[in-house]
Amino acid sequence: MSLDTSPRTYRFVQVDILTSGYRVVGKMAVTTHGTMGIMNDPTHSSLELHDARMARLHMPTKLVDHFELVRMMKRQLHAVCMARREDLGPHAIVRGGFTSVTEYTVRLATPMFEIEGTMELPGRFDFTALISEGSREFLPVFNATLTAILIPNFKVESAGMLVNRRLVDIMALVNQRAKPQN
Repeated sequence: MSLDTSPRTYRFVQVDILTSGYRVVGKMAVTTHGTMGIMNDPTHSSLELHDARMARLHMPTKLVDHFELVRMMKRQLHAVCMARREDLGPHAIVRGGFTSVTEYTVRLATPMFEIEGTMELPGRFDFTALISEGSREFLPVFNATLTAILIPNFKVESAGMLVNRRLVDIMALVNQRAKPQN
């Protein structure tokens, strides 16, 4: 959808998007539903990133190219990182409408990245429901640190991160980490 023909009011949010080979930094046009609303919108399978700068993962400080507009398929994205938690969207959307949530410190792994941060979930932790049920394709993780598996020096810290649930291979609760035996 072009911004010129849309009846909605948009604002731009600075995002850092990670694919299997690239880091793309740019501005995403969002409505009042924030980044969470755009990424979990089932009626659009792609997104547009304005003023986008691209770098290869293995050389994250070397700029590959700079475009006014880059288009991406949402299903190919591993994570969308934001500097401010508020950029995810209103609490009702981010929390799925629940007012009471429990915080879980989690460690996630996709084929390319490891992510550690906090998830806010209603009630008990249910991995199967989180990964396979509902309409959310991207799960919010707060105060997250993303590390590239094959490039451990590549780290991205984010106040709010959306992780593609279809690409999650492993999820563990940090408080269930085994104690070392002496």
